[in-house]
Amino acid sequence: MRRRRLQDLSIIQNTQNSEEANSEQQIVVGSSNVPKTLDEPREFQTESGATRRGRGRTMLKDLYDLDPVERVKVSRNSHGQPVGSEARLLAGYLGISVRNANMLSINYVSWHNMPDSKKNQALANIKETFALEVSDDHVKKALGKKWRDNKSTLKKLYFKKDRSLEEKFRNVPPGMLRYQWEDAVRFWNSKKGEDRERVGTSSKQKQKFTHTTGSKSFASVDEAEEVSSGQKVGRLRLFEITHMKKDGSSMTSEAGEIIEKLKEKKAEYERLLRLIVMLILRTLITELSLKF
Repeated sequence: MRRRRLQDLSIIQNTQNSEEANSEQQIVVGSSNVPKTLDEPREFQTESGATRRGRGRTMLKDLYDLDPVERVKVSRNSHGQPVGSEARLLAGYLGISVRNANMLSINYVSWHNMPDSKKNQALANIKETFALEVSDDHVKKALGKKWRDNKSTLKKLYFKKDRSLEEKFRNVPPGMLRYQWEDAVRFWNSKKGEDRERVGTSSKQKQKFTHTTGSKSFASVDEAEEVSSGQKVGRLRLFEITHMKKDGSSMTSEAGEIIEKLKEKKAEYERLLRLIVMLILRTLITELSLKF
């Protein structure tokens, strides 16, 4: 019986080379040593010493329930962004793809240095599971973001600055190929790597906004609000939804200031629009009165 998670997804049939494609997907994805379960509950320890249940690492189990001819259809909005529950599943799958050391290795200085052949291989693998309405460029851009996030996480967890170079080499993350890890460590340990880290840290400190959507994309939030309200969601309303707490307060003082300024601009625009409409109506009335 199909798992409950797949029941609410949009599934389509794809009969072209289905058996061969499915076999290739199993080989490519399975070679990464990534566990094949999705949204598996995990216990986390809080600062007080208590434990809480939470969603664990996004994995693959549910997607293996798909028949060889089936694909999860990922729809897009008017801006070409993936939306719906399928979009969240795709995002989790992208996260798994970038953790595959045999596919998108971390021993490249940046995503731009990653060979196109590797990016295309990852994209082809994704299309064996998903029928995408979004563009290839959008998916590759999302892959790049996931790849950078994964590399940053590995560095934070396993690259210990106070250790010797040899000790850093030996502290290889699970599932990571040693030569790839050593290449990454050499760069992080170099002056160029340290300079890049300082630039990144400085940029992060300048970020003033924290959103409230978690792993849900703004595009999916926009779509859900449009369905709920029955009308298009403007930029102001979307910013409010994604940067306001449940009690109505803003996430940060800077976000609150931006919302107030946007409201002022909106009110000013609406006043100007009403004035223009009134002037047009007066002009039409004057022209009609002169004719009759």
